[in-house]
Amino acid sequence: MSKIKCIVIEDEPLAVKVLSEYILMVPFLELQGTFKNAILATEYLRDNSTELIFLDIHLPKLKGMAFLKTLSHPPAVIVTTAYHQYAVEGFDLNVTDYLLKPFAFERFLVAVNKVKTAQSEMQKINEPGEKKDFIFLNVQKKKVKILFSEIVYIESQREYIKIVTTKTEYISKISTHEMEGLLPANLFKRIHRSFIVSIPKIESYTAEMVEVNGVPIPIGREYRGIIEKL
Repeated sequence: MSKIKCIVIEDEPLAVKVLSEYILMVPFLELQGTFKNAILATEYLRDNSTELIFLDIHLPKLKGMAFLKTLSHPPAVIVTTAYHQYAVEGFDLNVTDYLLKPFAFERFLVAVNKVKTAQSEMQKINEPGEKKDFIFLNVQKKKVKILFSEIVYIESQREYIKIVTTKTEYISKISTHEMEGLLPANLFKRIHRSFIVSIPKIESYTAEMVEVNGVPIPIGREYRGIIEKL
């Protein structure tokens, strides 16, 4: 079983100890390192990659949310904080989960299982052999089959996403980051923190926006190079 590599960005020694112990208790997690501030983590990420970040909000020098905004292609992120008022901003930045301190191991396990599930689904999609042309998502307490060919774009709505297709729209409780991992990379690209678009549905584009099926979608500043490479 492949392990999910993760780092902890946390300035409270006790919180670092708890998180480190929790991570060691989960067989599919591998702790790469802990960092007392986001500057040190940024230096590490220049030469190393990770799949999951446990991120505190109130950090010295550079706050957690500000750090997250500097990442052009962030991995899965689980926010850990004692301040519930930052939950909305966290979901706007597509974090996978939001752990309010102090949290029990059971709640921690729920959060990391979300990351594991998303990773497993992405691996299935990328497996050689017959390619899936659809995905099943939870919509109003049932699994709904959505064809990749019908998806126009996906929009983040805090802890939910809106999937706009050529036929209808769906609302599902999943982060944009998780959804991005479930989609074929050759058919879909994130062009903004809040938007993923279907490449075949792009009709035109400028430096600031793309048009998909007649709908203008903004391009985030840090994503502009992606469109030029298509």
